[in-house]
Amino acid sequence: MARGIVLGLAMLGFSLQPLKVSDQIDLATQQRMQQREQQLSWEMTWLQQEVVHTMEEPQNRLFRTDMPFTTWEMGLFGAFAGALMLLFGLFCMSMQQDFDDGSSDESTSSSEEEEEDLANEWGEERLLEQINQWPVQCLAKRSKVVQALVEDLLHACHLLTSKTLLPRLEPCIGVGSAFEGWSSDHDTTVYNLLVPLKPPTGHSFHLELGTGGELLDRHGRVRVQLECVCQREQLLGYALCFLHHPEVKLGRHEGPDFLQYLCTHSYLDVEKTSCWLQLVVMNAWLLLPPSHRCKLRLLPASRSCKLRLTSASGRPLFIDILLGVQQGDSRIYLTSQEAEAGLTSSTMWLESCAVLEVLFFRVMARQAPRGSCHLECLQLFAHLVRGTSFSSYCLKTVVMHLLTTIPLSSWHRAHMVERLNDILHYLHRCLERKQLHHFLLGNKRVPAELLLPPAFQTASPPNLFQHMAQEQDAHAQALRDFGKLQDHLQSLLERP
Repeated sequence: MARGIVLGLAMLGFSLQPLKVSDQIDLATQQRMQQREQQLSWEMTWLQQEVVHTMEEPQNRLFRTDMPFTTWEMGLFGAFAGALMLLFGLFCMSMQQDFDDGSSDESTSSSEEEEEDLANEWGEERLLEQINQWPVQCLAKRSKVVQALVEDLLHACHLLTSKTLLPRLEPCIGVGSAFEGWSSDHDTTVYNLLVPLKPPTGHSFHLELGTGGELLDRHGRVRVQLECVCQREQLLGYALCFLHHPEVKLGRHEGPDFLQYLCTHSYLDVEKTSCWLQLVVMNAWLLLPPSHRCKLRLLPASRSCKLRLTSASGRPLFIDILLGVQQGDSRIYLTSQEAEAGLTSSTMWLESCAVLEVLFFRVMARQAPRGSCHLECLQLFAHLVRGTSFSSYCLKTVVMHLLTTIPLSSWHRAHMVERLNDILHYLHRCLERKQLHHFLLGNKRVPAELLLPPAFQTASPPNLFQHMAQEQDAHAQALRDFGKLQDHLQSLLERP
C-alpha cells in the first residue's frame, strides 16, 4: 500500500514538473524516467534502512529519541520522499547544467544579442569581455536553483524536528550579493541564505539589543522564556503549560529540553544552535533521494552551516546557511553572521539589514527600464577592487546612492561608460571627504517600499570611511588604490 502511494505520488510529481524547453519529452528524458522508476523500489528500501541506521548511531541519538517514526508516519514520509525523488533527479540535472554551462541556451541567445548591440554602441570589446565573465542572468538562475535546494532541505529538516520542542526553521531568505544579482567571481560565489528561527510551543524570544555602538554595528542577545499556555490547554485540551506544570516533562513531545540543549544561562547560544542546525541538515540530506551527480560536504563553521555541493564534473558550489531572529515586524534580524572583529560571546548575535538590501535591489529591478546596467557596473567594480583596501560593500553602497540620485532611465546599457565614470567620481569625492554614509540610515532617498523602522529613518548615518579619518596611513593607502583602480578602468575603456 505504502509503495503504491509512493509510486503514485512520484509519477504525479513528475507529471507536474514543467519541462524546460518544450512540452515534448525527448528520448533521453524518457530513459531517465524509466531508470528512476526502476530504482524507486529499492531506493525506498535503502532510504528506510538509512533512517534506521542514522538513528541508531550514538552521535545522532537526538534523532532516535526525538523522532520516533510510527509505521504510518514513515509511510507518509516515504510518500514525500518518493514524490521528491523524480523531482530531485530533474533538479540535479538542471543544477548540473548550470554548473557545466556558463549560462543556459535560452539565456545565451538573448544575451548574445544584447552583447552584440552593446559592442556596437561602445566599441569596447575588452570591457565587454570583462563584464561577461560573470553573466547576471546565469547568477540569477543559479540563485533560484540554490534556494530551491535549500527549501527542499529545510522541508526535510521540518519533518525531522516536528516532534521536538526545539526552534522552528522558517522558510529561507536569500541574502548577499548573489541574491542581489551581482558577484565579483561566479566560480567562488558563496550563496548566503538566512533561516529565521521561531520559538517552539510554550516558549518565547525576547531580544535584548546592546546600547553601545551605532545601528547596524550592534550586537544583541535572545532571551528564551517559558510562557504560560494554561488558557490554550483549557481550550485545546492537549497543550501543556511547562511554566506552571514543571513536573510534566514534555508531554506529547519528546526530546531534549530547549533551554538546556541550545541555551546558555537562558540565552539562545549561537554556536550550540548552529551545531544543532548542522546535525539536522546532514541527517535531512540522508533522507533526500540520493543523487549520483551531487555530493554534499559540511565545512567547518561555528556560527553557521557551511556546505560544499560538488557536481559530477567536480565544480563546487558553496552555500552558507545563517540563522536569524526577527526584530518585531521589521526586516531587521539578529543573525549568526560573524562580525569583522569577531564576537567574544557565543550568546551575542549580530544585527543585520541584509534582507532590506536584497529588497532594495528588487525594487530597483522592478522600476529600472529593461536593459539597465547597474548590476553589471557593480559586478565589474567588485571585481576590480579585489585585493585593494576597498571592500565590495563600499562599492555597493556607492552604487545604491547613485541609483537614487541618477534617474533610472539613465542606467541603460547605452550609458554604461558614463555610469562607470559616475561611480568612480562619487568614490573619489568620498575619499576626499573621508566620508561614505551608510545607505539605509538617515537617508531620505531610501525607497518607501523598504518600510524602514523609525529608528533607521532618524538615525545619524554611520561613516564607512571612519577609519580613514582616524588613520592617515589608511587614507593614503586608499588614495593609492584609487589611482590604480582609475588607471585599470581607463585602460579597459580605451582598448579597441
